[in-house]
Amino acid sequence: METRRRSLEPVDGITHVILILRGQRILLDADLAAIYGVTTKRLNEQVKRNNARFPEDFMFQLTAEEAAALRSQIATSITPSGRGGRRYRPFAFTEHGAIQAANVLNSTRAVEMSVFVVRAFVQLRELLSSNKELAVRLDQLEARIEKKLNTHDQSISAMLAAIRELMKPPASPHRGIGFTADLGE
Repeated sequence: METRRRSLEPVDGITHVILILRGQRILLDADLAAIYGVTTKRLNEQVKRNNARFPEDFMFQLTAEEAAALRSQIATSITPSGRGGRRYRPFAFTEHGAIQAANVLNSTRAVEMSVFVVRAFVQLRELLSSNKELAVRLDQLEARIEKKLNTHDQSISAMLAAIRELMKPPASPHRGIGFTADLGE
């Protein structure tokens, strides 16, 4: 049981850095470099050297607007002194791009961690599919409840109408007591 727990810990750490951008689950180059134990500069150098292995559906560069939005989401109040920071917009790697990056890095750590990266993407995919199934079931349940409520509303309306009829004073079929001029006979 202990070995299983250890093997899941890296997956949980990786799932926290996977983002959804342009409708795809991605890892940013800095996060992927940290997972594979290399610098971001080294990762991007290897990607550029092997550019043919990274088509648009494996990797893309963030637009200026996406990079600014990302920066504002992860910004902290403490800014490092000195020059620091990125000079270029980050690259985003899809699941296949992350595996391809491990192949071009060709280091033992990258190969080991690529297994955890795949497991993290699979875990997120399963989580999203279970949420979709749950949403469908919830919609079906709401439809059934709404249908029952409509039939209950109709039944309650019919009961209230019947009660109102019972509350009306009965029509007097008897002739009044005393002398009346128009006997109608």
